[in-house]
Amino acid sequence: MTAPTKPTPSTPETLHTPVIHWFEENARDLPWRRPEAGPWGVMVSEFMLQQTPVNRVLPVYEQWLSRWPRPADLAEESPGEAVRAWGRLGYPRRALRLHGAAAAIVERHGGDVPTDHAKLLALPGIGEYTAAAVASFAYGQRHAVLDTNVRRVFARAVTGVQYPPNATTAAERKLARALLPEDEHTASRWAAASMELGALICTAKNESCVRCPITAQCAWRLAGKPAHEGPPRRGQTYAGTDRQVRGRLLAVLREAVGPVPQPALDRVWDEPVQRARALDGLVADGLVEPLPGGLYRLPLT
Repeated sequence: MTAPTKPTPSTPETLHTPVIHWFEENARDLPWRRPEAGPWGVMVSEFMLQQTPVNRVLPVYEQWLSRWPRPADLAEESPGEAVRAWGRLGYPRRALRLHGAAAAIVERHGGDVPTDHAKLLALPGIGEYTAAAVASFAYGQRHAVLDTNVRRVFARAVTGVQYPPNATTAAERKLARALLPEDEHTASRWAAASMELGALICTAKNESCVRCPITAQCAWRLAGKPAHEGPPRRGQTYAGTDRQVRGRLLAVLREAVGPVPQPALDRVWDEPVQRARALDGLVADGLVEPLPGGLYRLPLT
């Protein structure tokens, strides 16, 4: 009796074609993927999508691009207006960082999002992931784009573990570079396709292996889907946290037409120590500006 053939491990070439083909057939029609979005639209989407699901981003993204279709349009406004327009997307410091990036684009690059990866990385508020994503998705360049979804796909398909480490490691970066297609166009499609695969199929929970284009060569599935052995993965809580208090304080300031007195802010949360800590944090982060007389407003500069 012939012994069963041992599955062949994944190689870059055997992964690229099925994943990119799947993407071409199944990719969501998202506004930042359309040609009219341009590099600025791509950059705005990348800031908004950090730690925030697509369905929450879509309406804010559309409003943002309608109001500020170019970096110069946003740079002309105060940082507080960016925070106001950010609404309830969460992590509002991203709004300040995006405003700062827009101002730097106007000052350093004549109002055009730079094409050079190093110049993107030098913009305020832009880190390794965002610079690679903009260069790849907006300009079709060859860069390893490692977000949580991509890292999870690589961990399962190639490394054979259920989840990647909590923070991106040197080994993950090395693997991402090894898997990157040599051709620029193929590389940029691979970046988008592997990200979409993680978002729609190879999800953190309830993954759909029967619909996955590379299920036959997935190292984790072939190993019997061994359970995660690392530190427990805890979901982020919100209720009762300083984040919730900060959100309520900012909501009052966003809805106000002028400076807000301290008593109006005091009413949003009963516990005074936590409320004061949250407000102090907002001031320290540059999201709220204190004024004489116990007044507060969104920042003007």
